[in-house]
Amino acid sequence: MRSSIVISAFIAVLVGFGGSVAVVLAATKAVGATELETASWVGGLCLAMMATSLILSVRHRLPIVTAWSTPGAALLAATSGVTMSSAVGAFLLAAALMLATAAFRPLGALVEKLPAPIASSMLAGVLFSFVLNIFEALQVNPVFVMPLVGGFMILRLISPIWAVLLVLIGGILLAMGLGMIGPVPALGLSAFTVIRPAFDPAILIGVGVPLYLVTMASQNLPGAAVLRAAGYPAPMRSILAVTGLASLLTAPLGAHTSNLAAITASICTGPDAHPDPSKRWLCGPFYALGYGFLALFGASVVALFASFPETLILTIAGLALLGPFVAAIGNGVSEERYRFAAAVTFVVTVSGIGLFGIGSAFWGLVAGLAILGLDKLKARLSRESKSRVG
Repeated sequence: MRSSIVISAFIAVLVGFGGSVAVVLAATKAVGATELETASWVGGLCLAMMATSLILSVRHRLPIVTAWSTPGAALLAATSGVTMSSAVGAFLLAAALMLATAAFRPLGALVEKLPAPIASSMLAGVLFSFVLNIFEALQVNPVFVMPLVGGFMILRLISPIWAVLLVLIGGILLAMGLGMIGPVPALGLSAFTVIRPAFDPAILIGVGVPLYLVTMASQNLPGAAVLRAAGYPAPMRSILAVTGLASLLTAPLGAHTSNLAAITASICTGPDAHPDPSKRWLCGPFYALGYGFLALFGASVVALFASFPETLILTIAGLALLGPFVAAIGNGVSEERYRFAAAVTFVVTVSGIGLFGIGSAFWGLVAGLAILGLDKLKARLSRESKSRVG
């Protein structure tokens, strides 16, 4: 046991929570969550992180830590016409699909066959509006936002993982200095509420299915890659079963999908956590302890963020998702054979089109796969024509 284990675990909690909670709060606002529902949402997510990280790390003796789906929260924040009850219905569907993926190998294989450029382009389309929000906030209050953007651009050269968290802290201090922050709430225990789900077919297809897909493509698969890159096996069926069950149980509290951590996982899997790879799994219990504390005081955290100016939340959310957006758009156009289909996926997703009440993320995926199917059909017909001539 070394102090580096404890430090690495708590740093991972701070970076994971502080760097993306603004995106979750944007999602709660988009679906019209009340203050109690928002606190329950955040508290439920923290409970899921605590339980899943503890179970998986102790069960497998591996540095497996979990997170909430930040791309999934961004997807929700970009939707319109979704109520809290219908959002919970979509969360339950995404959780059920996660459990089905763990139970049935063919379904997992089918998801893995989804072309990465198409999935990345859909994610890039979802994240695009958040990146634009940075410049909208800049127009509203350039004196406040410009130092945050400039600070982020410099800090990311030193540590991309720490950049967002440090800019958030700097933004809070700057907002306090400018008198932009309301009364700071007193520390209080979390309150949870059970939300009755509504199963709207359009929301299930337009939000639930894309939520499952972006979580698999942008969180679970990269998270598995981080574990393997550090020399550890990735017991994906166990991970999907535990995180899927946690998602299913916490969805009525308002919490969206739980999944394998990707970026923050690198903090717990590297040599800085412990020189002995067989000891790094100890990060898991301390990571769980950190999220347990946040679950206990989640209502205070939500109230604190509610006292921040909207321009700060928009800027931090946009900066937190700028890196994932760049990675997603880069992956989308990386292979020439997928480039046109990926571009169509991105454009349709960005358009915000909502045919039959189903959101644009789903239609972007459908359009990209349709273009890809036509390209493959053309290639096959061309080969058959050449073989007949030959």
